[in-house]
Parts: sequence; C-alpha cells; structure tokens
Amino acid sequence: MVVKIRPIWKGALSFGLVYVPVKIYAATEQKDIKFNYLHEKCKSPVQYRRYCPYCQVEVPMEEIVRGYEYEKGKYVVINEDDFEKLAGAKSGRSVEIMDFVNLEEIDPVYYEKAYYLAPGDGGAKVYELFRRAMADTGKVAVARVVIRNREALAAIRVSKNILAMSTMHYPDEIRQADVLPEFNYQVDLHENEVKMAVNLINSLSAEFRPEKYNDKYRQALMEVIQARIAGEAVAVPEKAETGKVVDLMEALKASIELAREERDKKGKSQKKDRPEKTAAKRKTS
Repeated sequence: MVVKIRPIWKGALSFGLVYVPVKIYAATEQKDIKFNYLHEKCKSPVQYRRYCPYCQVEVPMEEIVRGYEYEKGKYVVINEDDFEKLAGAKSGRSVEIMDFVNLEEIDPVYYEKAYYLAPGDGGAKVYELFRRAMADTGKVAVARVVIRNREALAAIRVSKNILAMSTMHYPDEIRQADVLPEFNYQVDLHENEVKMAVNLINSLSAEFRPEKYNDKYRQALMEVIQARIAGEAVAVPEKAETGKVVDLMEALKASIELAREERDKKGKSQKKDRPEKTAAKRKTS
C-alpha cells in the first residue's frame, strides 16, 4: 500500500533574485507508543474538560482565545487575524536565504526538526541548479521561514541528492552550559589515560550505519503489550548490576580488549560466509 504524504507548506526558496518553487514535507515521524489514561476502577477513558472556574461552565472551542499573561492575572488577547497578518508580513510564502556557511560551524544543539524540500510545480530545473551549486560548494544555507504561524531559523543542505531543511533554535533559546556548577571542576589527567581513552575510541570506531540502531525500549514495551493482549504472563528481565570502577586504567584496558574480541568475532563470521559463497558459485558453474 502506497502511503500518500501531503506537503505541509508550498512556496518558494528565495536565492538572491532567483525563486525556487518548493514543497516542504516532514522528514521524520514519532513512533512512540501512545497510551490513554483510564479510570482504574472501571477502565473507562478519563475525559479532560475545558472548564471556566469563574463562569462554572464547560467552554466550547469557538469561545476559546489565546491570551498572553503580562502581569499576574492580567492578559492581553491575540486573535487569529493577528497571527495571520504577522505570518504574511514575515514570510510571503518564502524561505528567505540570508547566508551560506560551513556545516561544521553549526553546533548540532541548534537543530530542531527536519524537513525535505521537494521541487514545486514547474520548478525542477531551478531546483536542480540550486541543489548542484550547493553540492559543489559544500555550503549550508542559513534561512528564515514561517511554518504554522511560527518564524524559525533554518539550515538547508544537500542530503542524499535532495535538499533537506532543519529548523533551528535561535541563540537566545540555547541555554548556556557554563552556568551549570557541575562544569566548574578541576582534574589532573595522566598522559597514558588520555592515550588509552583515544585507543578505546579508535577500537570502537565504525562507519555510521543508521539501520544498525533500533529502539529496544519500544520493542520490549510492545512485547509486553502483545503478551497482555494474549493473556500471557509477562517476564521482565532484572536490571543488570554494573560493577564499580576501581581503577580507570584497568577499566580502559578491559574495554579495549573487549572491543578487540568483538571485532575478531565479526571478522571470523564474515570469513565463514565467503567460502560458502565461493563453493556455491563452483557448483553452479
């Protein structure tokens, strides 16, 4: 079954005096397991009411407005027309590119949500021109975009031969780590400890393959749910106790040795597979 994905935004990417018609699609989706809150006695879903304590009535959605509390108990109301005027004035349905920077200059802490930029109607040629120029220069475009009545900073880059966009936090939204007291530490590191730690990192280094990773917690939770549906007893494994690290150097040495053993096991399993494939080829020939 083909799942049809609808664009959440249609407009243009402004690049100097050039406009690239684009459609924005969400690049990610949440796969968290969702639960309803039930009343324990009867297992009925709990209702959440929009209730006004002053009027002592339930309030329908058409009577609800958004208010900003500028003082304790005092609000100023902002309506939908205000939001639409602001969004229209800021965006004009465009992704406005402001600068081109190097990817390594952007700290990942700024990234928020990922999107795909697809060519809009009749915009394939200018889209490909911009994509290829971005790929050749290796630059990332820093832009401004309004999505769902919210202006966001964004980074546009080439990803797997398409344009991808990540909305970003503004600098004043990033909490400064130096205000945390835990970072005001002073320690002495031995040169051998640093070398061993670097050696361990090198031993565990590999090419990034995202398909290797999965949400083990979500899988285990779904197994518990399926077992409950089937009326089976659920066996929850006990949490493994972690031993206390007595000597840092010994812990590093043991970790490096363990990494080597794991690498050797993988190498042997790959060698075992190769002769079988060769033998199969000889038989067919």
